[in-house]
Amino acid sequence: MPTNRPLSRRDLLKGGLTLGSGLAMANLLGFIQYRRAHAQDQPLRAAMSSAGLAGTWNAQGQESALYWADLLGVEVTWFDGEFDPAAQRSKFDQIATQEWDFVAVQPNTIGVLVEPIQALIDAGTPVIDMDTLIAPLDQLQSMGVLALIAPDNVFMSQSVVQKLADLMGGAGKISHIGGQPGHTGAQARGQGFLNIVGRYPDIEVVDDQPADWNVDTAAQLTEAVLNRHPDLAAIFADNDDMALAARQVVENAGLGDQVIVGGVDAMPPALEAIASGGLVATARNSANRIHGWAVVAGAYAASVGLEQARTEIPFFVLADGPAIFNEIDSNPDLAEEPWKLSNYGMSSIPGQLWLEDQYLF
Repeated sequence: MPTNRPLSRRDLLKGGLTLGSGLAMANLLGFIQYRRAHAQDQPLRAAMSSAGLAGTWNAQGQESALYWADLLGVEVTWFDGEFDPAAQRSKFDQIATQEWDFVAVQPNTIGVLVEPIQALIDAGTPVIDMDTLIAPLDQLQSMGVLALIAPDNVFMSQSVVQKLADLMGGAGKISHIGGQPGHTGAQARGQGFLNIVGRYPDIEVVDDQPADWNVDTAAQLTEAVLNRHPDLAAIFADNDDMALAARQVVENAGLGDQVIVGGVDAMPPALEAIASGGLVATARNSANRIHGWAVVAGAYAASVGLEQARTEIPFFVLADGPAIFNEIDSNPDLAEEPWKLSNYGMSSIPGQLWLEDQYLF
């Protein structure tokens, strides 16, 4: 039946896309082309938030999100989570009272943002969960969150801790510096750590404490464990920022040749430290892809409508990434067959740095 209900802003966006796109919408590149052409006459508004912009991973993610937002004609208002669950919740209580074309969030702590995010979804707003869980997985789906774009945190930590264990010869003392206890990415990285060290009866975990992503706390924990265990062999930190802080303490103590350190995220400073021998390993958690893809998915859902987007965008999108070490596979016996060597016998770090600088990986 005909209705006199006034068209909402979302109705107008969907109508323009249906009338103007035609066959160009057959793929994602067609949508990007459409948005590039209509950014001025059909602007979008989005609210985005990450756990805390003081972290280099989060800051890189914001840069990538704003880059993609500019390409797609999206005006983003950023709400810094401040690495404080209560502060992020307060901001989401505010976000939920306003109209947005889409919302994307990396929560500080699981469960804290459920009520305001449910209110947004109930109002028809597409919500993308970035990197870590807003709520337990089954609840996340029942809430109606459009998509979870996240890495395999267990894989990343296991890759790095396995390298540490190998370099330790399967024996010795190791410590773990965790992230925020309620952060599901940190929980998964902690599980990956335990999965590996549990295989080695001669590896002793002498310290396992959260530093809440705070580099000063990570440094203090490192100083304390070195004082108690001057024969410490290795440190695994849940992110590169904390790993670099721990490494600096190790070097200041004159133990740079004894204590090996690994982190997660493959941020440029960590990659440079691996190239110079300061860190031994990291694994790429692609802030660029997680945040950039969230903007693309949100803009698409805002344009075609949430229900259609649900049929086209998978609920879970894996943003995978490699482990990165400081060794180069230079087996001279395979010099004439470099395709048999890891990374063709070259370092992957220059390419990784270039991709990150271009917001591609």
